[in-house]
Amino acid sequence: MYLIKKIIKKVLPKSLLYSYYKYNSYKKNNAHVGTGVECTICKSQFKYFQAYGLVKRQNARCFTCGSLERHRLLWTYFEEELDFLRKGTKIKMLHFAPEKMFYNHFDNMQNVAYIPCDLNPEEYNYAGNTKTMKVDITKIPFKDETFDFIICSHVLEHIPDDKLAMSELFRVMKKGGTGIFQVPIDYNNEDTYEDFSITTPEGREKAFGQNDHVRLYGRDYKDRLNAVGFKVKEDDYVLKFSKKELKMYGFIPSELIYNCTK
Repeated sequence: MYLIKKIIKKVLPKSLLYSYYKYNSYKKNNAHVGTGVECTICKSQFKYFQAYGLVKRQNARCFTCGSLERHRLLWTYFEEELDFLRKGTKIKMLHFAPEKMFYNHFDNMQNVAYIPCDLNPEEYNYAGNTKTMKVDITKIPFKDETFDFIICSHVLEHIPDDKLAMSELFRVMKKGGTGIFQVPIDYNNEDTYEDFSITTPEGREKAFGQNDHVRLYGRDYKDRLNAVGFKVKEDDYVLKFSKKELKMYGFIPSELIYNCTK
């Protein structure tokens, strides 16, 4: 099968290659079409979500938009709980490591002055109106109190000086602004685990759960955000959903949302 794919890639012109991939994607998605689960972002329905992760999680990834459990929960939260998004209020938004399924929505919102950004913007070269900007989260190139809303999901665990990154997020947020700052957390640990002598990918994967992570946050994550000035709400929004809904939307029942205000 690998050899066949390689030959097809070499022989077909790009226009036909795109059609081939699109057809294959359609076949793959169509094979799982059903009414067992529904993606809250792209509204696709399937028998189940795709298994995903280093340790495979069942019912995790949307076959259409690629959303994971955390993305679907956050999008539902954005739509239901954040008035400025729901009511179409004009805002300026900064979005670190912009997930494509979110980018596709925010990039087309007329009320949102949207700035997607990352240290490696070439990894987020989406076909949209807005180009991803190169930004170092520990040295954000914007004036104090620039943004009404900041999304920074699963980024801080990659940053050696996370306190500086948090301070920068606080600095560029407007008074009265909001940020959603998600990270992987081990709630069995009271304190965040860091060991900067661990530098190999293998060592980091064993210690922190992924080979490009530099820490594993514990229950003190809220305190770390509070320390730089944020008012933090550990929102247990997911608890409003029934067991049937949790399975339907592929939410993780222990996921807390870190709603940070200034």
